Amino acid sequence: MIGMEANRLRQARSPRVRRTIEATRKTLEAQLVGLDKDIDDSVRGSPVWRAADDLLTSVPGIGGITARTLIADLPELGRLDRRRIAALVGLAPVNRDSGQIRGHRAIAGGRTAVRNALYMAALSAVRWNPVIKAHYTRIVAAGRPKKVALVACMRHLLTILNAIIKTASPWKTA
Repeated sequence: MIGMEANRLRQARSPRVRRTIEATRKTLEAQLVGLDKDIDDSVRGSPVWRAADDLLTSVPGIGGITARTLIADLPELGRLDRRRIAALVGLAPVNRDSGQIRGHRAIAGGRTAVRNALYMAALSAVRWNPVIKAHYTRIVAAGRPKKVALVACMRHLLTILNAIIKTASPWKTA
């Protein structure tokens, strides 16, 4: 809604309308700050969530928003194996085969909010996480498209996060 109001503000001509839109935007931004504080208090108030948040944010490329999205929308993290967790999120390649025809493999289904958060985290991890960066570089050097490499990094990052939660040990650089 904040983005929508910003778009409306750019198109508004009347000073009165602009003031109204700016007031609405300030109200929405204040509410967003309040919601973020409530979420932060909830996560910090629960020992289990706090521990999971600390473990997840220890990985380079994973920030608070991604960690909290994973905590809220993926409670199975750390309880499933790497293939099942990837399929649950929608990062497992799905076969498009029929008879003797071999189709294009693509990701599909799953939890969109988690996948979107992991996409943004993978973009950051490709720059700042040496393990993910090496994985990305190796895939691109093999001739795969950059988006395919990024999706593979998302899956690799999810596998790492799953293992970190399962073992309850924070990220360690080698």
